[in-house]
Amino acid sequence: MTPPLGAQHGVLLLHCPDAPGIVHAVSGLLVDLDCTIVQSGQFGSPSTGEFFLRVEFARVDGAPLDLPAIRAAVEPLAERFGMTWTLADRNHRPRVVIMVSRFAHCLHDLLFRASVGELGIEVVAVVSNHPDLGRVADSFGVRFVHIPVTPDTKADAEAQLLELVEREEVELVVLARYMQILSDGLCRALAGRAINIHHSMLPSFKGARPYHQAHARGVKFIGATAHYVTADLDEGPIIEQELIRVDHSHGPDDLAARGREAESRALARAVRWHTETRVAVVGNRTVVFG
Repeated sequence: MTPPLGAQHGVLLLHCPDAPGIVHAVSGLLVDLDCTIVQSGQFGSPSTGEFFLRVEFARVDGAPLDLPAIRAAVEPLAERFGMTWTLADRNHRPRVVIMVSRFAHCLHDLLFRASVGELGIEVVAVVSNHPDLGRVADSFGVRFVHIPVTPDTKADAEAQLLELVEREEVELVVLARYMQILSDGLCRALAGRAINIHHSMLPSFKGARPYHQAHARGVKFIGATAHYVTADLDEGPIIEQELIRVDHSHGPDDLAARGREAESRALARAVRWHTETRVAVVGNRTVVFG
């Protein structure tokens, strides 16, 4: 049964050892709570023996959801099947901080998508180690915070960032081409709630001018990888990747332009999927219900 238009939607995302009856149990629980399933996706992993399920649901009569009561009802089921699970309000707009340095393409893209409602997020601040992109944040009416970083001030700068995250109740930090390596301590503090983007030519073309290096090698694809931030640099669980084909006619500047396009696309999708509770993280990999 389809709930009324505008009804509040909840999302239950879970994974557990595969076993008979999981979908039946979850569906039955929702029926008992006078809820109907709006969207459902599932995946059983033959290699790990794990089962993944994402269910979006609403009250049959369109009334607001009692999420604490639903959470209490899920707990015995989760214990029975050994579930790792998340219950979320689909209509909730997570509070987000975007971090940048001097490259503006990902910042522009995220702020535009948020401004037109394509991304259901509330950007509470843009944080940068340079002042250059303050004008971009201003043009979207978003607060800009300049936190300079030097080797001597790195610890203090990260403390300022964490203080901002805690004070503003930030739920997600997006590194939109923030060209500073985060300390292990900061990575741990932001575990599961920080997303980074980088070009997918790592580790082949490291350091400065990667697109010039790629051009010299005659690469055929330019790409980008969006992933969760961990202490292992650029090796966190991958959420999304984007590839764009190139050929001999593309110079280094052309490759860089296509790289910016790939980075913007991959990062926007990763942010959307994370904030819509579509990403299950297991170890160093993800299952994404796109």
